[in-house]
Amino acid sequence: MTLKELQGEMIAAMKAKQKDRKDAVSGLIAAVKKAAIDEGCREDIPEELVDRIILKELKTAKEQVDTCPRDREELLARYREKADIIAQFAPKQLSEDEIRAVLEEKFAEVIASGNKGLIMKSVMAELRGKADGKLISKVVAELCG
Repeated sequence: MTLKELQGEMIAAMKAKQKDRKDAVSGLIAAVKKAAIDEGCREDIPEELVDRIILKELKTAKEQVDTCPRDREELLARYREKADIIAQFAPKQLSEDEIRAVLEEKFAEVIASGNKGLIMKSVMAELRGKADGKLISKVVAELCG
């Protein structure tokens, strides 16, 4: 997803008077712009950066849902809705089976070494943004152990 697509989604949400959707998308745009400034690519923001920030914001939104007290149902519903909206923009993540297939295909020689740190370093360079780091770590541990 590109920044322009996100901005188009925000405009569509404003026209449809969907306040929650507009607020969530606006937060994504702000986070992307801040990250772009931090990384020094203010003018031409790469799609990979946008996807990475969307995933980071999705993780934050899910943590809000998890840490919200269960008796605060209205707040919990708002957090869930925000997480659902952000999830619509997140890039498709690889499943556990797909991760295992990629590892066995591309990283067989590294896995043979049994060095989990070395394996994670090379795998994360390849799969960053395409799969959840915790899931990758779990699959690597299964293959090494």
